[in-house]
This record gives sequence, C-alpha cells and structure tokens, in this order.
Amino acid sequence: MSKTLIISLNIIFIAFITGYILQKLEQRNIIRLPLGRDKFRKLLQKIALLIFLPISTIGTLWVIKIENIKLAALPFLSILAILLGGVFGLIIAKILKLDRKDTGSIFTCGSFTNSASIGGLICYVFLGEAGFALSSLYRLFIPIIFFGFGFPIAKSFSRKITSNNILLLQLRSILKDVFVLVGLLSIVVGMLFNISGIKRPAIYQDINAISIPGSTILLLISIGLAMKFGKVKKYIREGIAVSVIKYFLLPVIISSIAFLLGYGRILSGLPLKVVIILSSMPVAFTALIPVSIYDLNLDLANSCWLVTNLVLIIYLPILFYIINLF
Repeated sequence: MSKTLIISLNIIFIAFITGYILQKLEQRNIIRLPLGRDKFRKLLQKIALLIFLPISTIGTLWVIKIENIKLAALPFLSILAILLGGVFGLIIAKILKLDRKDTGSIFTCGSFTNSASIGGLICYVFLGEAGFALSSLYRLFIPIIFFGFGFPIAKSFSRKITSNNILLLQLRSILKDVFVLVGLLSIVVGMLFNISGIKRPAIYQDINAISIPGSTILLLISIGLAMKFGKVKKYIREGIAVSVIKYFLLPVIISSIAFLLGYGRILSGLPLKVVIILSSMPVAFTALIPVSIYDLNLDLANSCWLVTNLVLIIYLPILFYIINLF
C-alpha cells in the first residue's frame, strides 16, 4: 500500500478517534478540557477555519499556474455536484418515504460534501501543493452555495415557517459570517499574489506542510468531541443511500463531465484527478449546522456523516487506484 495512502488514512482515523476519546475521558471526569468541551471544540474549529485553512489556501493559489481557460469551469463543477447531491437526496427521501424533517436532513447530507478539510487534505497528500491549489479553485463558490442555496432549502423543511423577507435577512447575515468572508478573502488574496508576480517565499512550502493537514486534524478532533454513536443503527439505510450518492452517482457524473472537458490532457491529468477526488467525498460537517439550527433530524444527519466517513476509509484505496490510472 502506498505511503501517501497510509498517511491519509492515519490522519483521518487517528484525529477523529482522538476527539472521541477526549470526549469520553471528560464525561468520566478523568480529564478536564480547556474552556469546557463545547467551547474547546469551537476553538479548534476557529483555529482550523480562520487560521490554518486560509494560510494554506493563499500559499497554494500563490504559485498555481492557470494557463488553460477550461480550468475556469472547475468551480462550476463543484456547484453542479452540490445541486445534484441535493436532488438525489430528495429522490432518496421519496423512495424511502421519509417525513418532512427527515427529508430536509437527507437533502442536506446529499448536498453538502467535505471537499475542504478532508478533500483538500487528500488532494495535498496524493497530488502535492498543485493538487491542493486546484482544490481551492474547485471550492471557490462553495461557501456561497452552501449558505445561499443549502441553508434556505433546509429551512423550508423545518416547521419554523418564515417569510421571504426574514429568509433574505438571514442570507445577508450568513454572507457576513466571518468563516465565509475569511474563506473568500483567502482565495482573493492568493489569486492577487499569483498575478502580482511576487515570488512566494521558499519557507511557505514548509508552512503548508503543517497548515494543510493541521486544519483537517483540528476539525476531525472537534467532530470526535461531539460524535454520538448510539443512534447510528437506526439510520443505516439512509447512511448507505447517501454513500451511494457520494461515492458512485456524483463521481461518475462530475468526473465524466471533467473528462469530456479534456481535463485528462491538462497538466498531466491533474485537474481530472482533483475532480475525481473532490466529487467522491463524504458528508461535510457543515451539513450538521442547518439540520441543528432548523430543528430537522440531527440523529439522521449525524448517522449519514459517520457512515459516509467510515465508507471513505474503505473507499480511499479504490480512489487512490483510480486516480493513478490517469
């Protein structure tokens, strides 16, 4: 088994288990986490999303060479993946005859994909800085689509019916969110450095070697700190159904479009490999946020998150084999 594959599996598994063990140790009063578990978990997320991820995004976009106009379609492939994932989620809800709140949860899980922390890490480990840079370009519009498309639709399945004006105000407040703004700003800054002609300091490569896996590790620890396994068995069929969306339907459709765009002939096939990886990612942690705040079925969403992330561990060797065919 390739060293890069082993590194990816170890980072994902060990970080998540570490968070879960810390949760259990604190519950049994064996340890006390700084600030308390919830505040400590949120602190890890802020460090990852507001410090590590922006640093790595700026650094990789700084040096990426975007010489083929076809790469401009990369962000739109991610939008298509999000939209199709949501549609497939609604179809599955219909087939499984889910109620309104469960349908909202399955829609969100089908739509929201972890192409940032886990997807970005895998692109970096498998394909290097150039792969991570293209993953940043792929994710360009994802925050806007998540918050501008995913959140309002998730809310429509809630019992909390509100007017369009209130939804518009909520959308405005979400677009002012510090996480969205910092993510978009880091992309803009990275691209400005890219076109400025300023040479990136050599030490930045070493910084990215810490910040890219660092952001993923902190986010996975934070998820482990909050994860509850008890009710997963109740939603196994939903978890399997969402896994079919994430690991079969979306990769086949999105990767086929990338292939038809000629991505296999650009930069030795690097864009195609990035699309294959990022269209094959599990449910994003972000999917749990609208489910929680709009009073949908959080146990179902947690179960889909856990099942799809466990399937990733099995799927990752297959994914590694597939991208090495190109």
